[in-house]
Amino acid sequence: MTRFAVSSLTSDFGSYPPRVRCAGPEPMRCGSVILVDHSSPEMWSMSERTAESRTHVTELAGPRVRLLLVHPRFPESFWSFRWAVERILPGSRALNPPLGLATLAALCPPHWEVAIVDESIESIPLRPEADIIGVCGMAVQFERQQQLLAYYREQGYHVVTGGSFASLCPERFEGLADTVVAGEAESIWPQFCRDYEQGQPQALYREQGIVDLEDSPTPRFDLLQLEKYTTVSLQFSRGCPFRCEFCDIIVMFGRKPRTKRPEQIGRELDVLRARGVRNIFFVDDNLIGNRKLAKELLGYLIEYQEHHEYTFHFGTEVSLNLAADAELMRLFRAAHFYWVFIGIESPDEASLRETGKTQNLLGDPLESVRAIYRHGIDVLAGFIVGFDNDTRDTFERQFQFIVASGIQSAMVGLLTALPRTPLYLRLEREGRLRAGVAHGDNTKLATNIVPRSMSYDEMVSGYQRLYQRLFRDANIARRIRNKMRYLRDPVFRERYDLRESAAILRRFFVCGLMRGGPLRLLRFAGTLLAARPRGWPQVVNDWIAGLATRDYIRRHLSRDTARESRLAGLTARRLRARCALAVRRDHLEISVRLERGVSNIRVVLRGYLERRSFRIAARRLVRLLRRTTTTVTLHVDTFHVEQRRQLENLLRRLAPYGDRVTIWVHERVRPLLSVDSAVFRLRKIADSPC
Repeated sequence: MTRFAVSSLTSDFGSYPPRVRCAGPEPMRCGSVILVDHSSPEMWSMSERTAESRTHVTELAGPRVRLLLVHPRFPESFWSFRWAVERILPGSRALNPPLGLATLAALCPPHWEVAIVDESIESIPLRPEADIIGVCGMAVQFERQQQLLAYYREQGYHVVTGGSFASLCPERFEGLADTVVAGEAESIWPQFCRDYEQGQPQALYREQGIVDLEDSPTPRFDLLQLEKYTTVSLQFSRGCPFRCEFCDIIVMFGRKPRTKRPEQIGRELDVLRARGVRNIFFVDDNLIGNRKLAKELLGYLIEYQEHHEYTFHFGTEVSLNLAADAELMRLFRAAHFYWVFIGIESPDEASLRETGKTQNLLGDPLESVRAIYRHGIDVLAGFIVGFDNDTRDTFERQFQFIVASGIQSAMVGLLTALPRTPLYLRLEREGRLRAGVAHGDNTKLATNIVPRSMSYDEMVSGYQRLYQRLFRDANIARRIRNKMRYLRDPVFRERYDLRESAAILRRFFVCGLMRGGPLRLLRFAGTLLAARPRGWPQVVNDWIAGLATRDYIRRHLSRDTARESRLAGLTARRLRARCALAVRRDHLEISVRLERGVSNIRVVLRGYLERRSFRIAARRLVRLLRRTTTTVTLHVDTFHVEQRRQLENLLRRLAPYGDRVTIWVHERVRPLLSVDSAVFRLRKIADSPC
């Protein structure tokens, strides 16, 4: 499913920035548990962290319980915008904080000590001062979630798990955790807390009733490091009135949208305004599922913004029928919503009817997008290929529509079947589900369905070519020009101060435009000329989004396996030749192997290396990682203390590619070396407890 949505608060022990909620965003390839020197300053104790941020506790009203909520790191996806976050934007490490965890913390008894760790921005502690450890997870996080649950359970903690995947498939967690929480958290989490205090926690808590969101508390934003995120999440509603066959929203939350009161949202905004937050993402799966209540919220937000001098910029997810309601679009603009995400899925009417996406059939989808542009609101969208009606010609129709619509953040996904959805049940009956395929990210070169009107290989190769065409420089520029013909007066304004804006433009020019040569500079200039000056921030924003997606596609969807294998082998041979003395002494071992169709360079450090060996290794490995999807495995079995600086410099050079770097560290080395699990994938050697 192509949903750009953070997990709503199910027992979702967490949520994610723009997330793909589909038959799988990404085969999970995170590492095991962290290896960090506990003497390092970032490794706090539970009591220190909670004492610093607790605002709720006035006196101890019951047994002292220490809870650590862990949000596992996500593998990179289309919505990570990693290139932009790491190279262009100031001070950010991730897009969105875990809203579900912050809400769960607010549901705890006031005398509990609660801390939150988001592995997307920081390392998790090996032995925290905690009684309970809760680990969130969506389907894409399942492998990492398993690792963390197993580790903390072995250490003797009471381990609780939850999230959207546990809500859909609680049976998959049997034996992995002491307690599984399946469903929305507002009523079942307090019940778990009471049972735990009485010494009788159950193995499974399943939501049976209908949760009233007016009972949902203000999230504990004080437990989050909000300054490390580009956008902060809020939630107004749960549920969607439509019947899209591939969607799991109605399976988990039902077809009758439930909402908070506008005043609840106001209290949450007050907290975030005091923290200096300016960008807000309403993570509702469809904010206008109940249009009457949505208009009430928008009216409230307009008054709030006027009273507070338009502090916030908002974005959210809606259905395409927004374009049929002029009053609703006017309210969105007046409240300062500068973008909406829409599941357009397909310009083909037959495919939309097939999947039950009838809300997209109320008018011409291209004209609907342009109508939203005319109100100054940008459109981000999801598209799907692989419906039963889709053929090889579908890819060209999708390409022409996306270019004509000007949608820059166009997430095209392969149709995937989530457990318990109508699509999954139908394909299961028809024997058209592919076994052994993860169902967490539909923006990879694999899916768990067997298409009807083309072969599987034709679908995957056509999908790959479609993405490559869309994010060529020429087509990035064409889409911007097509958009700016209608988006004449965008709500979007530069939200950084003058100094930050200058830094962003400088990095964009050096890392983005200059790398593309004179032709990219000319195309960028052409897009500026196509817009009014007040639209130039939107143009720059679209180029950054386009180049970030192009970088993702190059590394994940444009693989030439034979070429990459040759380059990996050549790199290994040159490294062995340049470090021949260390290799002969068995202080260094370098080899290449194929893992799941991807080349992997394995480097084993067993003894003393010359300084130049570290520099050579860094230069060669970084060049390979930049040009290919090759992975690197670094075994640190032994190293001399005086070489710590050289080794840390090597890790610093590899950090931009950390999701493809696995580091094994021996237990005896761990106290000497600090490695950030938010950056690298980490494993154990021999007797390491990690």
